[in-house]
Amino acid sequence: MASIHAVLRKKANKQGLYPIAIRVTQLRKTRNILFGQYVDEKYWDEKKQCIRKSHPNSVRLNNMISSKLAEINSMVLETINKFGEDFTFENFQSMRLKSSANNSFFTFTDRYFKDLEDSKKFTRLDSEVPLVKKIRDMREGRDLLFNQITVPYIKHLVVKIKKEGKIGERSIANVLMFIRNMYNRAILENLANRESYPFGDGEGKIKIKIPESIKIGLNREEVIQLEQASFDNKNHLNHARNVWLFSFYLAGMRVADVLKAKWTDFNDGRYYYRMGKNQKVVSLKISEKLEHILRQYKPEKGEQRTYIFPELEHINPKDKEEIFKRTKNATDKFNKNLKKIVKQLEINKKLSMHIARHTFGNIASDKIAPRKLQKLYRHEHLTTTTGYQANFIHQDVDDALDTVISG
Repeated sequence: MASIHAVLRKKANKQGLYPIAIRVTQLRKTRNILFGQYVDEKYWDEKKQCIRKSHPNSVRLNNMISSKLAEINSMVLETINKFGEDFTFENFQSMRLKSSANNSFFTFTDRYFKDLEDSKKFTRLDSEVPLVKKIRDMREGRDLLFNQITVPYIKHLVVKIKKEGKIGERSIANVLMFIRNMYNRAILENLANRESYPFGDGEGKIKIKIPESIKIGLNREEVIQLEQASFDNKNHLNHARNVWLFSFYLAGMRVADVLKAKWTDFNDGRYYYRMGKNQKVVSLKISEKLEHILRQYKPEKGEQRTYIFPELEHINPKDKEEIFKRTKNATDKFNKNLKKIVKQLEINKKLSMHIARHTFGNIASDKIAPRKLQKLYRHEHLTTTTGYQANFIHQDVDDALDTVISG
């Protein structure tokens, strides 16, 4: 009789977490069935084969393990019923794939979003939930099964979305990448058939092409114009300008990190912070221009304030959901006010918080060595830096064009 139990695999992912698996042993052979859950090794109770109570989500994870054990045990019994007790893993896998054909894509994504919510990953939720809504809208109330996600279905989906005309090419690519991600996760959990996988470079497969985006930042003269502008006591415009410049002066720091900047992060003429996106620790020089902004927000004598900017003041720093909501609302307000600013200054370019990063890249152009830019951008790989900076280096192409035209 096959034995079934939960185990923690020994190979960690990039985050140092280990995958939980259901191990099936049959005829002295074993198979490990992953179901997309990872934990720190310290939380695994090897003897009891479960998550320790010290883990913040131990109840949910242990319920998931119990459910998966019951599911696999039921599948083993079905396999025995059809092939006998000396069944092979090929027999077992064929039964699983037959069962997985009717798994719902939407049920799977609902569970995935619940995991994101429990993990406090609100930024991902905010960007990915609309992608599923788009797919649901195209289904017009019908469910979507994994075995229905075929090459013809995906091509038809793209045609329908384009015909609707509400989102651009990059957003369509995001929808397809999300479907691909969910399909890959479902394969790992043996909820979708690998043989029917519709994506890839092979003939007849769907290859997702990510369209190049046009990145345009302000030039140096426009930044100076922004710095010197007077807004006639319009504090909301002045504040949006200051937050934008704060980001620009720190190499295009992301707005979520800007709003989390604390007074205690500034020491000995340097700013120390941990990036929210990849948790890298960064240290940057405080320039005179940055110091000018800091002086405008410096607390009065006896005033107790944690953050440089007021948006996150008096929020529980552990309440990630509220921090996300406040940051999103603040960013929307900043962007509306930045539009008013460029209109007032007659700058014929779009301006948003994200454009601070493009502006830094545009002015840096090819004047700064890629290795130095990599540190300023906090990119993990140099190729990311060179690829990003290529958007702002035009001199060689301009010279070549002039050579031909000028003769």
